[in-house]
Amino acid sequence: MSRLRDFYKDTVVSQLRDQFGYKSVMEVPKLEKITLNMGVGEAIGDKKVIQHAVDDMTKISGQRPVVNNARLSVAGFKVREGWPIGCKVTLRRERMYDFLDRLVSIAIPRIRDFRGLKSHSFDGRGNYSMGIQEQIIFPEIDYDQIDSIRGMDITFTTSAKTDEEARALLTAFNLPLKK
Repeated sequence: MSRLRDFYKDTVVSQLRDQFGYKSVMEVPKLEKITLNMGVGEAIGDKKVIQHAVDDMTKISGQRPVVNNARLSVAGFKVREGWPIGCKVTLRRERMYDFLDRLVSIAIPRIRDFRGLKSHSFDGRGNYSMGIQEQIIFPEIDYDQIDSIRGMDITFTTSAKTDEEARALLTAFNLPLKK
């Protein structure tokens, strides 16, 4: 088991039970999945760009991403239906906790001019989304080997019923949210 999963079972569960007054351990919110999404609009002009994005996301997540294709043709964006325009990966269980551990302890401290993650990015149902502008904050990415700097969206899906419960859960995992 990963270090963060043990930390959740040993520390976070009891901390959240005391804070919110849950009667059962099963009521305590938990992290269900982490979804990484990378939109690659420049793949329209060059098909190799999507392959570089898939390779980067494979290194970051430790799992092969799914390539997303355009659902509609949009003349203004010069996109045809069925063309690859992005990639995504969903992490669960051990890989999810390993990714969260690397994100909190290694990647986020490497963000330039970092002042904390926005605390208003909750969706009202206990899920949190954040965006990063550069994939090079992850140590798996070699700066000399990348073709361009790309950003990605990271979504934390929790079993929390409210944003306040999800905020307490993510703060217990040491995710640096602004007050």
